[in-house]
Amino acid sequence: MNTRVLTGITTTGTPHLGNYAGALRPAIEASASPGVDAFYFLADYHALIKADDPVRVSRSRLEIAATWLAAGLDPERVTFYRQSDIPEIPELSWILTCVTPKGLMNRAHAYKASVDQNTEKGVEPDDGVTMGLFSYPVLMAADILMFNANKVPVGRDQIQHLEMARDIAQRFNHTYKGDYFVLPEVVIAEEVATLPGLDGRKMSKSYNNTIPLFEGGAAALRAAVMRIVTDSRQPGEAKNPDDSHLFTLFRAFATHEESAEFRAALLAGMGWGEAKQALCDRLERELAEKRERYDALMSRPDDIEDILLAGAVKARKLAAPLMERVREAVGLRTLRGSAVAKGAGKKAAAKSARFVSFRDEDGKFRFRLMSAEGVELLLSVAYADPKEAGAVVKRLQGEGVKVLANYSANPETPADAVKADATEVVKRVGYAVEVDGAIVAFSPAGLDAESADAAAQATRAALASLQAA
Repeated sequence: MNTRVLTGITTTGTPHLGNYAGALRPAIEASASPGVDAFYFLADYHALIKADDPVRVSRSRLEIAATWLAAGLDPERVTFYRQSDIPEIPELSWILTCVTPKGLMNRAHAYKASVDQNTEKGVEPDDGVTMGLFSYPVLMAADILMFNANKVPVGRDQIQHLEMARDIAQRFNHTYKGDYFVLPEVVIAEEVATLPGLDGRKMSKSYNNTIPLFEGGAAALRAAVMRIVTDSRQPGEAKNPDDSHLFTLFRAFATHEESAEFRAALLAGMGWGEAKQALCDRLERELAEKRERYDALMSRPDDIEDILLAGAVKARKLAAPLMERVREAVGLRTLRGSAVAKGAGKKAAAKSARFVSFRDEDGKFRFRLMSAEGVELLLSVAYADPKEAGAVVKRLQGEGVKVLANYSANPETPADAVKADATEVVKRVGYAVEVDGAIVAFSPAGLDAESADAAAQATRAALASLQAA
């Protein structure tokens, strides 16, 4: 079973060398690992919390997308999208907001820091605090839970937000009595480089000490490297590599052998100017080709737009079905086929298996069979006509319905492409439902053999109960 990993970058600035070494490069390398289902996104809704300059946000979205792609991200292998292209995310964020205690948000570090700063200034505690800042952790939880990510790599300053996402997921699952959301695991990559900036502090736009990654070309990179602060030791004097942030930068991009040679040269008295040139040369070997790709991508924004929109389609194929389940759970259900119980205050009827109709992201009509406990048992093939889908639902409540084991569990398979004889189909874990010789619905994807057997039995029982009703 694949492990789903999710990472987002807020679109509030231009990526620098520290962003590349600390986040982009390790994420891209991880996406190529076997068994990893990677989701990478531009967190542009989050950007609105921190930046009120629309030109900056728009430019940053382009630059960060181009940087990801130029650095080697394969959009065919991963799911790469913009947060704002997935309307299910803000919808889920609101639903999660409705089950999140305000007290939990009161304890968020960013909010508490703002309150503390206002207290020191002697102004109102919430002065300048927007609801975006206050509820930021809920939107982050929606980002993660929308795709049921198993692991989320974050810096230590984001650990609390991941813990909050787990708390919110648990509360929703408990309130609505179902396993709707996976509880995400925090991943802290201790080995990931935190690069020093020009002055030795952590490389950050806040400190104005960054080294450009692609912007400005080789000349801007070299100019920044030459401004790295060093001590006053002259050429010929031994330098201590362990006290040199220039050596730390070199080591983040060099092989073990190259780092050993550089260390020895510093100890032997290499001048700082020569050392900075060596760092420039090493960075150029790493970045020159990627910079060329970046420049080419920046000149073709339409190509980037196409890639991001294709990623959004891919992402929404997972987001839309989950939101259907969530809407169903909280009571935002279709009224089709429902009936209002007579007499206020009467005890509600016992839950039973039911069909849920919906329209998918392609505009086609489908339905699900849900168990009495709210577990999905079947997903129908797509129909162009809602009346046709409704007729099949009625037919499933009659005689002559067959549940066939060892069928493809892929609900995208057209009904006419699947043969009625299970032995003639490439066998995969799953089952299908046949009515009048045609396949009309499939089991959910991702079942193992034991789960498929149990779900097939539950499907037979659910259909039998509906036929008897």
